[in-house]
Amino acid sequence: MSGGDVAGRLVRPFTLTGGRTRPSRADFTLITTVTTVEPQPVEAARPQPEHTRILRLCSEPLAVAELAARLDLPVSVVVIMLCDLLEAGRIAVRPPHHVTRTTPDLDLLQKVRDGLGRL
Repeated sequence: MSGGDVAGRLVRPFTLTGGRTRPSRADFTLITTVTTVEPQPVEAARPQPEHTRILRLCSEPLAVAELAARLDLPVSVVVIMLCDLLEAGRIAVRPPHHVTRTTPDLDLLQKVRDGLGRL
């Protein structure tokens, strides 16, 4: 990798967020699922190229962490861009399901223990 590639990489996330360092919303965790809204809102402004990539990738539900990995961008940058898309009505967000279990699943724990024992 040349020195120019490294320098360009350091600037890029800053420019993608317009200099913002914090998301405008708290809707996103690493396992929040994001899906593109179809049809896209007519009144929404034309998305930037990176926003368009997100919309293409999220045509099927995708977790925030997976999206950041596929874009090769820091999660914090992706979350700021997702906030923009959510506020424009271009994506739908589904929070992770909370499991409320008072007792551990002993069968699952046994399977995990057996799997670890085979390693």
